[in-house]
This record gives sequence, structure tokens and C-alpha cells, in this order.
Amino acid sequence: MNTTIALVILVAYFGMLIAVSFYTARGADTTTFFTANRQSPWWLVAFGMIGTSLSGVTFISVPGAVGKIGFSYFQVVLGYIIGYLVIGTVLMPLYYRLNLISIYGYLEKRFGFWSYKTGAGFFLLARTVGSAVRLYVAAGVLQIALFDGLGIPFGVSVLITIGLIWVYTFKGGVKTIILTDSLQTIFLVTAVILTIYLISQELGLSFGGLVQTVQDSSMSQVFYWDANDPKNFFKQFISGIFIAIVMTGLDQDLMQKNLTCKNIGEAQKNMFWFTFTMVIVNFLFLSLGVLLYQYAQREGIAIPTRTDDLYPQLALNHLGLVVGITFLLGITAATYASADSALTALTTSFCVDFMNVEARPEAERSRIKHIVHIGFSLLFYVVIIVFRQLNSKEVITAVFDIAGYTYGPLLGLYAFGIFSKRPVLDWVVPFICLASPVLTYIVNENSAAWFNGYQFGFERLLLNGLFTFVGLWAVSRPVKEAEPVTA
Repeated sequence: MNTTIALVILVAYFGMLIAVSFYTARGADTTTFFTANRQSPWWLVAFGMIGTSLSGVTFISVPGAVGKIGFSYFQVVLGYIIGYLVIGTVLMPLYYRLNLISIYGYLEKRFGFWSYKTGAGFFLLARTVGSAVRLYVAAGVLQIALFDGLGIPFGVSVLITIGLIWVYTFKGGVKTIILTDSLQTIFLVTAVILTIYLISQELGLSFGGLVQTVQDSSMSQVFYWDANDPKNFFKQFISGIFIAIVMTGLDQDLMQKNLTCKNIGEAQKNMFWFTFTMVIVNFLFLSLGVLLYQYAQREGIAIPTRTDDLYPQLALNHLGLVVGITFLLGITAATYASADSALTALTTSFCVDFMNVEARPEAERSRIKHIVHIGFSLLFYVVIIVFRQLNSKEVITAVFDIAGYTYGPLLGLYAFGIFSKRPVLDWVVPFICLASPVLTYIVNENSAAWFNGYQFGFERLLLNGLFTFVGLWAVSRPVKEAEPVTA
């Protein structure tokens, strides 16, 4: 793609986001930054959450993976439906009843000070590393598409883009994010639909022919029943349930938006429509993957060794200017909708959970919020540059695995808190939550030898949560021996 065109697109794109931020930030204070004054329309929140949930990595990985795993990922998506139902009927009513800004405030009310700080700390670690690495992977695509042509080194381009994210989020916070993420979701969904349409035109397919092509492809198999297959339905489906619960329902990033709705009824409507839309959008991504492989086969284009490179390669080099522009807007939207939301959530969590800003006057709250916001922006930059220096795909994969371990203690904490009323020895909880991932790692590394060749996948999360749950039970006592506790 022509570098000048790419530059004009991105300048206009960020210009639009900054203009929106000035509009939404008028009269904003820290309450606006953290909760949007709890006045967000549920339908706007639901739509914007699509862009937040689908990172730039997802945007390029899901279509590329179709060649290896078919539509088996859709089994995970079906699990999401159950997970989101649990969030909407169990977790969200709890958060609204307690009138929380940070969802980890529940842990203080249920267990105590140390449990609260432990849960918030695990979120900060997981989201900081995970979001920074996602931004790094997508920034690599933008570097090739734009910044290399301008002679701008990677370190400078990342600093510019993180700076732009800071500019349009520093004042309005989550109020700005809800609107900008909705706009970015429009670009993301449009990119997928338009790319599908244009590839269909290239392949000479009508709408009926498009449906038939996807349906007849060997890559469109959804369900796998072989118990020894890693794509087994039950394994994927159950994984999807818990992925949704921990990475949406126990994650301040996604829940912060839900908590900006006017009441629990509107928040639940938001979750219902978000679920419906997410299923449709993921199915579109998978269908796009089939068409990309069909096009590459027809044109004699070699499939990249890394299937993540398939969509970028075809969009930027083979499918013409319109698809190239559409792809660039789509991946930019997916990347920054995820990154700006994470930056705001991390700032909120640290300010509320560790700086106790709720008890401070507004001027001091604002000053602390600005400092923390800048601090996490710089931390994002440092993590990205470190990974650039390591320059190892295996390291990135390992980091995502490590980040996955951090959600296990959160799952165990919330499960124990909701399903048991037993009080725990609060000061011991941090040690249990640190020991659980270590024990999970040991079991995971030795599972083949210990369990007749069985190897863990995402079940590590469940094992991790189970270790935490059992540990909490071990340091708890029956309710009758203590004062009543409230969940």
C-alpha cells in the first residue's frame, strides 16, 4: 500500500478520536473518568465492547488459524454464551448491589484487605503484560504497512501511538472510551464484511455461492468429538465458558464499561446484545478465513509459515487498494480499542484499589489519576520495547501462557466468595494465590508422565482456580464460629 495513503488514513482516524475526546471530556471530572457518571446507554456499551474484546491479534489470528483448526474455534465461542449468561445473572448483579467502581472491591467486602489487594494486583499484572504484548504484535503490522516507509523506527512509532492513546483518554476516561470504542467497532466490523464482499467478487461468488463455498469447505467443520483430539467439543466448549467468565466477568477492563450503565437492568440488556453480536462477528471472522485460503489457492499464493501473516499479506499486497485500506482501518480499530480500554481500566484499578482516591478531594483525585495514567502509558511502552529486543515469538507465546495463569487465583477467589460463606484467614490469602500458579505449573509440566500422556490446555485455568479454592477452604472456618459475613 502507498505510504502516503496509509498516513492520511491514520491521521484522519486519530483526528476523529481526538475530536470525540474533546467533546466527551467537557466538564469531566474523575467520576466521569472512572464511571462515566453511570449514564451510558446500554446499546452503546454493548456495541463498543465488541471492539474491546477483539484485539488486533484476534483480528489477524482467527482467519489465519482456519487453515489449521477449521471452525473448531466456534466451539469456544458457543461456550462464551454460557459464560456471559453467568456474568449477566451472577456477577453483574453482585457488582451493582455493592455499587462498585473497581470490581475487586468485592474481595475486600467478602474476605478483607489482603485478599482485595491480591486480586487487584493479579489483574494489574495480567492486563498490563497481556495488553502491551497484544499492542506489540499489532504494532508490528502497522510498522510494515506505514512507519517503515516513512523511515520512522519502531521505538518512535510506538511512542507516538501510545501518546495518541493517552491524549484522547486522559480527560474523559471511560466516558470517552465507550464512544470511541463504538466508532472503532464500526470500522472493525465494516472491515470484515467489506473484505468478505470484495474477495467474493474476486472469486466470482454470489451471496448464495459465498454461503455454499464456506459450507462445502473442509475447513468449515465446527464440531469435533474425538476425546483425544485437542479440538474436542467438550474441552473447547468448557474452555469458552471459563474464558468468558474470567477474561470478561472478572476483568476490570470489560466490567468497567458495564458498570457505567444506569442500572442493572440496562447492564443486563447490554450483556445480552453483546453476546449475540460477538457470536455473529466471530462467525464472520471464520468465514473470512475460508475465503482467504480459497483466494490464495486460486492465485497460487504460498501460505505463510505463520498463518497470522495470511490476512495482512493478502490485504496489503494482493487484494487491491480498497481491501488494503479496509484492513488497515480494521486492525487499527481492533488494536487501539483494546489498548485504550486497558489503559483506562488499569488507571482506574490502581487509583481506586491502591491509591484510595475515593476518600480524597477532587483536586487530589485528579492529580493522582493523571500521574497514574501517564505511568501506565510509559509502562506499556517499556514492555513493548523489551519484547522488541527479545524478538522471539516463543517468548510472546510464553507470556500469554503466564498471563493465563494469573486469572486462576481470581477465579478461585470469586468462586469461593460466591459459593461459600465461610470466612478466611485474610493475611494468608496472598500466599495461597501465589502458590496456586506455581503448583499448576508443576502439574502442567509433569502431566504427561503423571497422567498417562495427558497434556493440559486451557484446563490449567480450572486447575489453578481449584488450587486456590482448596487453599481458601483450608484456611477458612464455618460461619457459625465467626460473625456473619456478607457476599
